[in-house]
Amino acid sequence: MYLELVYMIKRELIIATGLVLITAVILASLLALNRGQSVDTTTSPATTTPFTTGITETTTTTQGKVFEDMYVSLVIEQLQCQPPKAPVYFRFTPFPNETITKVSVTGDFTGWTPFDMSRLENGTWIALFCVTPGTVVYKYLINGAWVKDMSTGHYGLPLDPEAQGYVADGYGGKNAVKQVSFPSETRFFIHIEDDPVYLSLADEMLVIRLFTSNIGNASVYLVAGESQYRMKKQLWTDYTMVWYREVPFDETLQYFFIIDYGDHALRIFKDPGNKFFNGNATSFFKQVSWVREAIGYQIFPDRFYNGDPSNDFRGNETDELWLNELVGDVKPVFSNWSDPITSLHCCHQYFGGDLAGVLAKLDYLDSLGVKMIYFNPIFLSGSVHGYDTYDYFTIDPKFGNETVLRALLDEAHRRGMKVIFDFVPNHVGIGFWAFQDVYRKGPESPYWNWFIIKKWPFKLGDGTAYECWWSFGSLPKLNHTNPEVKQYLFNVALHWLEFGFDGLRIDVPLNVLDADNFYRELRTLIKQRYPDAYIVAEIWSLNTEWLKGRHFDSFMNYALGRDILLQYVAGRKSGDQVFRELYNYYSQIPVGVAGMGFNIIGSHDTSRILTDLGGGRLGSTPTNESIRRLKLLVTLQFTVPGMPVIFQGDERGILGSSRYYDEHRYPIQWDRLIPEVFEHYSKMSWIKRSIPALKTSIISLYASSGSVISFFRGYDNEVLIVANNDLESTVFSLPAGKWVVLYSGETRIVEGEVIVEGLTGMVLARYDYAVSLGLIG
Repeated sequence: MYLELVYMIKRELIIATGLVLITAVILASLLALNRGQSVDTTTSPATTTPFTTGITETTTTTQGKVFEDMYVSLVIEQLQCQPPKAPVYFRFTPFPNETITKVSVTGDFTGWTPFDMSRLENGTWIALFCVTPGTVVYKYLINGAWVKDMSTGHYGLPLDPEAQGYVADGYGGKNAVKQVSFPSETRFFIHIEDDPVYLSLADEMLVIRLFTSNIGNASVYLVAGESQYRMKKQLWTDYTMVWYREVPFDETLQYFFIIDYGDHALRIFKDPGNKFFNGNATSFFKQVSWVREAIGYQIFPDRFYNGDPSNDFRGNETDELWLNELVGDVKPVFSNWSDPITSLHCCHQYFGGDLAGVLAKLDYLDSLGVKMIYFNPIFLSGSVHGYDTYDYFTIDPKFGNETVLRALLDEAHRRGMKVIFDFVPNHVGIGFWAFQDVYRKGPESPYWNWFIIKKWPFKLGDGTAYECWWSFGSLPKLNHTNPEVKQYLFNVALHWLEFGFDGLRIDVPLNVLDADNFYRELRTLIKQRYPDAYIVAEIWSLNTEWLKGRHFDSFMNYALGRDILLQYVAGRKSGDQVFRELYNYYSQIPVGVAGMGFNIIGSHDTSRILTDLGGGRLGSTPTNESIRRLKLLVTLQFTVPGMPVIFQGDERGILGSSRYYDEHRYPIQWDRLIPEVFEHYSKMSWIKRSIPALKTSIISLYASSGSVISFFRGYDNEVLIVANNDLESTVFSLPAGKWVVLYSGETRIVEGEVIVEGLTGMVLARYDYAVSLGLIG
């Protein structure tokens, strides 16, 4: 994931002091706080105590309880990194006779992009980054050259004396390793009212979160108006805790927090000049509520189902290979539904799937509980995949026309299904009408500045002649700094929403020029007219600045689905690792965003998940173990907050590797099915649709140990998910009380301990909750 470089340290004093510790003064023990009544916030005459950090706290006495007043604004000023991220320093000290003009650091926390370090007056080079607690791997560049071995590269000595280990870099050298955490004595209390990570609209409520250092067994309270609410522990590590409380939404709400240690308490206020936090800051980021209850299904039209053979050869009319002047004699291929894969399978081998085929299969999707369909591009283009658009306002004839699309949308909506389209704003195809005009007329074309042309005349397909996506000459890049281009693309999005689509998935959004302003403007235009339209971005990493209500509602959550859940189920990560990674993921996104999650694991851009889990390539017979792992993965996908999204055919046990001509996109063979896989998807769909707690936006971690990870769902921890990624069964200690096993195995009541079979996920409901839902007599 990409992590933000915060700032470089300029003075030696900061090296010496490191992370400033915020120390609370423990006052005399008095009466315990009466938890059953509202807190009286009337204060007695204050006394002021100076702190070594520069923070001033006011000691007050209320109803016999001694309080210390803490101000979040002052705490944030003292912290070098805002939790949940912690500071990590990198240093390099040259020998006196060395000539060093530049030192850079790069690592897994920067995406291996080098960042320059700052030179202090004593000659030491230093950098500070804010990263997620855990292990970081890194390397230095000295005078622009990569260091081969971080352990011996400084004349036989380590380059960073604070490195805690070394690992092979894969190129014959060694990277350095550090463990990052908050110092155990660091104390902080963070809440930022205008950041939806802390104050979020979710499930038609206001969800308020407070981030603290490890406060042990202390109780945390939210004081809002005349009411006092006990806050709940949602996420935690050894050093940090995330507390939350849901309350009725009130834009005029004023609130603060209390940390009750029993013999004394802290009151957590906003700042000395304006003590109370305000609840009106979240009104700009509304949750698209239908998403959290839906099950999604991605359709790659040409490979889904052929409902109208009459349009099978229409792709021949526009295929990019007829226009590209650099491909030689390569021509598109038109195949029967079960024909073998050719070398053009990715992009120019057509099988005839279309919109009429989707319409014909709506009963099938309905039976799976699908309530959202996401289409890969369906507009006029030069390829099977459709990401080389020729005309954004025309349905590609090989897929049908607007009449068929109208019938499809109407019937989907009648069944309660939403439909979103694929929006490709970064680039077009060489057959795009404006690019063709530039190709013919050069600088005389009125569309010359719609693109970034390097030389003219040029040959179509020559990626050196114009800016294009990833140097593919078939994908000319649009110039988004041109207001005409922006307005054209905005009109495209609004047109299809007006036509009847319920949202859009945005292809490679961060490649767009001036992406920040482009998506701010696009979001404003869309939400003003279609407030329930769902805006999803193809961002693979946890780049959370795009999820603050200014750009997107959700990412395609590969960072959750593939980087965490898939790696765990494949056995490459332990339960303890996943516990930390789930903390990291859910602590950095708003609760409302979690509920809107586009939770995909496999897609048109990845291998089939059954292949990822050891099931083999297309045509293989998957092993029993790979099927068990798939079922475990699907259990997790359907029980975390948000919308599970199935890539077409995964529910049938399809195999395919993305490394072999994108064989994962091979047409669904409707006469083939692995019943065990299909039945599991159907069962998890029923569970998702039948249990209200699984439709909420909240997740709370419970425990992890070895191969086991567990978490709660629902605001009262009504549902417990327990997963075991080991081949062997294990005994798991349940929370207090009776629990009902809803899956896996027969429905039964358990208490105390439960055996979790190997490669299994269990869904349990609290006994009283199961009874209230009629799930048990």
